Amino acid sequence: MYKTFSLLTLLLFTIQLMAQQKDGKRPGKPVSSAAVINVAMKADNWDIANNVAELTTWRSVPALKCLGGKGSAVLKDVDFSDGTIEYDMEPVENGFATIFFRQASGEERECFYFRTYVAGNDAAIDAIQYAPYLGSVNMWDMLPYYQGNASFQREKWNHVKLVISGKQMWVYVNDMSRPALKIPRLEGSTEHGSIAFEGKGAMFANLVIKPGQTEGLSPLEGPDPTDNDPRYIREWKVSQPVETKDVDFSNTFMPAKEAAWETMWAERRGLVNLTRKFGPSRERRIVWLKTNIHAAKDQSRKLNLGFSDEVWVFINGKYVYVDKNLYGQPLSKFPDGRCSIENTSFNVPLKEGDNELLIGVANSFFGWGIVARLDEY
Repeated sequence: MYKTFSLLTLLLFTIQLMAQQKDGKRPGKPVSSAAVINVAMKADNWDIANNVAELTTWRSVPALKCLGGKGSAVLKDVDFSDGTIEYDMEPVENGFATIFFRQASGEERECFYFRTYVAGNDAAIDAIQYAPYLGSVNMWDMLPYYQGNASFQREKWNHVKLVISGKQMWVYVNDMSRPALKIPRLEGSTEHGSIAFEGKGAMFANLVIKPGQTEGLSPLEGPDPTDNDPRYIREWKVSQPVETKDVDFSNTFMPAKEAAWETMWAERRGLVNLTRKFGPSRERRIVWLKTNIHAAKDQSRKLNLGFSDEVWVFINGKYVYVDKNLYGQPLSKFPDGRCSIENTSFNVPLKEGDNELLIGVANSFFGWGIVARLDEY
């Protein structure tokens, strides 16, 4: 009996070790959930490319200063999944102060950052933001509900704590008694990976990692506030993207009768996430979405539409709406060029019976997709 138990134990240990060695994406050794890692700001602990960051002393504390160059300062030999990450941050220049976690690569990772140019503005609604990177695309413009307010200042250290558990994350900034941002569902495609910093003129210090210590935060995703709202249009048919270069629109872009269509379901909050489906846009592209709306009688219905970046809307083959939502340009929609159900609304004439809603969506900047919601039935 003792011999059998010993062989079984050895076999299980060998399988676990082989699994860890086989997983080439793991950037470092796994750490015990009981461990607390106090990360020293010294060269041996960091992988830093030229002009990305430098190790220095700031306010008598060893610190990492991000310089704004392409890339990030990656922490060596730590593979993080769940737990708590704490650090101090001071904005020195206007820009961003970013931490990446569960970073499998520069294309697939989770991201939290400060917009440091609003430091001291306690009313700014976009002071902090969570966004996943999907296929190298920062999804910040598609997820406006994952940004929020936070009280942080210049000329002093600000304490930051990220509690990450499965699908959820809570973020604390200075006030450790109340989260500044609650993320009910982490949207990235990775479950573990490295930790890294990025930014311009941002100082980072006193990095502490507590693997497995999640402060009781559930690993299950939180509720979607739109789940019980039948007004959202969630089932669509989608075509394949077509590159359009600099041409604004042409009837030649309309889907052909023989076009192949694939069923696509909306994600949380009704988001039809074309970035997750088709990846980044190297060139400007158009894709077509269609769905059926059944009406009991002839009527006019209001359609609320969130979109990024350009849309052409047809109902039963008739043109009913065209618009652009381009961040940083006069045509950007509220809220500040993000994709939101608040972007626009317009009336859609419906006939009795089935009606085909057809929407062309174009993109060449960060994320792309739509959110569509009809008024009450």
